[in-house]
Amino acid sequence: MKLAEVKEILDLEPLVPGNDDLEIVTACGADLMSDVLAFSQEKSLLLTGLTNPQVVRTAEMIDIKVIIFVRGKRPPEETVQLARKKGIYLYLAKKPLFECCGLLYEKGLKPEKINRLDLEE
Repeated sequence: MKLAEVKEILDLEPLVPGNDDLEIVTACGADLMSDVLAFSQEKSLLLTGLTNPQVVRTAEMIDIKVIIFVRGKRPPEETVQLARKKGIYLYLAKKPLFECCGLLYEKGLKPEKINRLDLEE
């Protein structure tokens, strides 16, 4: 899915606009950055309610290029400036995290494949 499609589906407001042709393969919805570090992969976008600069630093570590802040939460200017400096695109969604993830899933964006132990033994 292209970033342009994500923007249309979620009716996003750009904070640090990005390349509309960027290919998005998976999405991660989380507020715990430790979960993002543990389970995210490249060509993913991050949907979160956290707005502090640590979100940008986490995204940079695992090569996430797009962060979408949900519930209409605006990040502080420090977060926006850091994203601009690091080349990470920021957007604002008015919808809650659950709805954003559901809409993207419904339109064909799949969740990340998580490597975990088989606990059904």
